Amino acid sequence: MLSIRKLLGLERPQEVLPSSDTETVRRIVRELEALPAEQARYIAAFAFILNRAARGDLEISDVETTRMESIVRNYGSLSEAQAILVVEVARTQASLLGATEDYLVTREFKKFATREQRQQLLHCLFEVSAANDSISVAEEELIRQIAGELEFSHADYIATRSAYSAKRAVLKGLPGG
Repeated sequence: MLSIRKLLGLERPQEVLPSSDTETVRRIVRELEALPAEQARYIAAFAFILNRAARGDLEISDVETTRMESIVRNYGSLSEAQAILVVEVARTQASLLGATEDYLVTREFKKFATREQRQQLLHCLFEVSAANDSISVAEEELIRQIAGELEFSHADYIATRSAYSAKRAVLKGLPGG
């Protein structure tokens, strides 16, 4: 009997990548086979987590998508076409498997990324959320959750968030906000 995952092309032999990788990471890696496996694995997880933050307010705007493509292109050293593909595959996978994969992908990213790479990701989460000129309370809360999953302290989160204070919806309209 054919499983729905196989029918959708989501099953992959386990020997291709380490068994700890989630299906989402493996799918994006397959799309980027021309890249070294570790780079593809890194950028696949990075893009998925960016998408996770962008949909924190239940909508991913065109501006947020464009910002994710730019970030993925720069941090992944990808061509424009590759960056668009990575973001689109990550976005599709997030729509299909988001709730299931969100924590798993973030946990795996934490395992193989350096602290500096995790810090870059945290900044990028705020950049994507601020792309439409306002970081919603829902996006902020999701980024706080992701920061915890990446093993950042609350102080680390606050320090990073402070760079984006002008974009925080909760502060807009307040004196000095």
